[in-house]
Amino acid sequence: MKPDDVIRLSAEIAACRICRDNPLRGPADRLPHEPRPVAVLSPTARILIAGQAPGLRVHETGLPFNDASGDRLRAWLGVDRDTFYDSSRFAIVPMGFCFPGYDARGSDLPPRRECAPAWRQQAIDAMPQVELALAIGQYAQSWHLGPLRGPSLTQTVENWRGIVAATDSPAVLPLPHPSWRNTGWLKRHPWFEEELLPFLRNTVRRLTA
Repeated sequence: MKPDDVIRLSAEIAACRICRDNPLRGPADRLPHEPRPVAVLSPTARILIAGQAPGLRVHETGLPFNDASGDRLRAWLGVDRDTFYDSSRFAIVPMGFCFPGYDARGSDLPPRRECAPAWRQQAIDAMPQVELALAIGQYAQSWHLGPLRGPSLTQTVENWRGIVAATDSPAVLPLPHPSWRNTGWLKRHPWFEEELLPFLRNTVRRLTA
């Protein structure tokens, strides 16, 4: 696509109200608040960050990963905020564009089911220059990896070398979600910091230079 086409698609996504006006499961499942799609498409970025769905703070500010999870993700990438939010370097397209709300326990609900069928392939096709997709969490891994996804998130991420080697245009690197809830997971799997993160940071430096 041309840059004007990316701008047009971004505007269409920003105006999307499917989950509010025409929810997949019927009126009773409509988004309980006004939609605020958050996605950053780019005609030049060589890295795609494929997350899950915005949290409440991102919904309120309209800025993706503008929270503690974003701070941890930027540390993983080895970039500062200015670099991270430079759309010429990073595209940020979650599986669900709107904050889905909370469940009965106060945890974020899964990404809305309407988003990916309506928009995801269009967004990916609009950015053929992307060389690396960071599939963060099980929902992004399911969509981007298909049968390459392991039976658990741990097994998927643990097989990161095989997945990178088996994928192309873009290569896909699976990551856990950078939420504080995964701090215990990170401590139990030191190979993530010792082996995967150096590869990730070196690749980010090369693709954002």
